[in-house]
Amino acid sequence: MRQYLKTPIMILSLLIVIAVVMNPIGNLISSQYSQQKAADIAAFNIGDTVTSGTYVVDNSKIRKVPVISHPEYLIDDIKEHEFYDLFTALITGTVETPIEQVTGSGISKYGVANGFIGPGVLAVTNNKLVVNPPETFVWGFKIPYTYAVKTNSGIEIQEGSKIVKVVSSDDISNDTVPHNYVTIKTLKKWYNESDVGDKIAIDYALGNFSDGRNIVTPDEIKTFFGASVLSYMENYPSYAPVLVYSTSSNQNVSGTGSSVLGSYTQYSTTIREFNALEFVKGWNGTIVPAHTSATGKANIAFQGIFDENDTYSQYATHGVCPPGRALRAAVLSAGFALPSGMTDVYDSVEYSSNPTTGITVNNTSDYPVLITMWTSGSGASMQIYAKVITLLP
Repeated sequence: MRQYLKTPIMILSLLIVIAVVMNPIGNLISSQYSQQKAADIAAFNIGDTVTSGTYVVDNSKIRKVPVISHPEYLIDDIKEHEFYDLFTALITGTVETPIEQVTGSGISKYGVANGFIGPGVLAVTNNKLVVNPPETFVWGFKIPYTYAVKTNSGIEIQEGSKIVKVVSSDDISNDTVPHNYVTIKTLKKWYNESDVGDKIAIDYALGNFSDGRNIVTPDEIKTFFGASVLSYMENYPSYAPVLVYSTSSNQNVSGTGSSVLGSYTQYSTTIREFNALEFVKGWNGTIVPAHTSATGKANIAFQGIFDENDTYSQYATHGVCPPGRALRAAVLSAGFALPSGMTDVYDSVEYSSNPTTGITVNNTSDYPVLITMWTSGSGASMQIYAKVITLLP
């Protein structure tokens, strides 16, 4: 009899028989214990962004249970050829819960995120750890994350309430301070003009996502969403909406507009053309997600022209009204309301409004829209065009 038991087949067969016999007892025992919470075995926080190929299960956190309570797990070890785990279970009397018992869709039996494309989200469904694939459109908002705080001798780099770095005033440079959003020249100017305790945002995260995922920190944005998203963020002001993922395969032109620069003897056509081109540059490529509002770009410069009728500053950015009329026509014909910061008369941009960051387009539709603007020709006869394009699934 002993010789037969030494053969692997007989040993495995005996284990299977034992597991089957013990299964009813195990079910009774296991019913007396609460199931391990799925969040407890996660390698990341629930709501974090993960990509395919990422280990999302922390094996060290998976609960071991008495063999007698789950003898069927021994069979799983045999099927998977996990003979070391099988041996350990028999020696210690405890067996590790198989990963597939505590995980669901989007996670392999080895605890790796798979079966989806794009930035997934770690979640819990029916008390199982899962990775939800991204929705057709995912967007978040650009929010300040890293600040430079002036001290007596330099700056503190803060993230939240935590000081992550201290830089002396003499060492402020591209090598010591994040500079994607604030140039070192601007930061030094701010430092020289500010008071101790003042702070300035120097790096940004993405948060308040449409699908509820957790904040994505500055160093993760390129990894999860790509360089183009980071570039988009750099162009727009704080709290701007940013479309980070889209599988749109259809586009529909929902609104159009056009105008001509024209000329006025009292105002320089050259300056007006410059301002018109800056307006077009400041709005071209702007994406407004569904049921969200957005402005144009922040890194745009306009040139003022003296105007005694401008009671706001007496230097108006003449030349922005023609492209403003084109944008307004496109937005209105798309079925949206008059953008804030604009008028409904010939002079389309309010004197008090910055032509890009001071104008807000409100998308009341169920899908994101893309604003495109372009010109043809030059001088007074320059033609200006605008489109509002709806991005569809």
